[in-house]
Amino acid sequence: FDRLAKRDDIELITLPENLRKDLLARADALNSADIAFLCLPDSAAIEAVSLVNNDHTAIIDTSTAHRTAEEWAYGFPELTGQREKIKSSKRIANPGCHASGFIALVAPLIEKGVIDNKTCVSAFSITGYTGGGKKMIAEYENVLPALYHAPRQYGITQQHKHIPEMMKVCDLQVKPCFCPIVANFPRGMEVCVTLFAKDVNCCVQDLKNLYKNYYKNGVVWYNENADESGFLSANALANRDGMEISVHGNDDNIVLVARFDNLGKGASGAAIQNMNIVLGLDEKQGLNL
Repeated sequence: FDRLAKRDDIELITLPENLRKDLLARADALNSADIAFLCLPDSAAIEAVSLVNNDHTAIIDTSTAHRTAEEWAYGFPELTGQREKIKSSKRIANPGCHASGFIALVAPLIEKGVIDNKTCVSAFSITGYTGGGKKMIAEYENVLPALYHAPRQYGITQQHKHIPEMMKVCDLQVKPCFCPIVANFPRGMEVCVTLFAKDVNCCVQDLKNLYKNYYKNGVVWYNENADESGFLSANALANRDGMEISVHGNDDNIVLVARFDNLGKGASGAAIQNMNIVLGLDEKQGLNL
């Protein structure tokens, strides 16, 4: 709402509080919209889609419900051919936050034959607590238990909800080992993929050149100088809507890093970018890059 309120080319359709759960009122609002954003649990998102009975309403779903569905366009336009699919689609699945960083790093490598899609890939991701939604935000912004002051790993059963889209969009045949971590800062995300030389068909410099050439439109970019005196902060791109890619390590042990805002390119920033594409506008309109 904050983002759309700043646009003079968008008219918002909203329901009064007493009609928010009225099925007929919701159906009428959805069918009268050119674009509908679904910010709902999976089951409610599926129900909302079923209420649309026309062929003009474009839906941008931020839940996980449709991210692996064949008939939905995956809303990461920087991937080869994806921008065109989004532009012509009425059903766009907004990517997950962790998945966005992982896919930005891994998908180009598989597409270009740098790694095989049967490669065993490991990744960890550090995120601000706003990625956990209202409940987690309330937990972190009230009196914190002692354990919350340090970073906390979760998804420890290796069943994180973003793994299916990571595999499908990257065409990975082997489930990645993925370790997400939430820490006591509000916004920002750092996704890291580690590779060994035996699994990579090139050297570190080749990887740097690959990303430089793959990402050119300014929303995702390669940064040759992403190094803060030997450190990389997870909140370096907080409150921005772009994504920075960087390559570190050496020819034996390679570390690929994507940094962005979990609420920017990892969520609503991506949703606005996808809306702009559907409307035929400059996709950077309204984004803070």
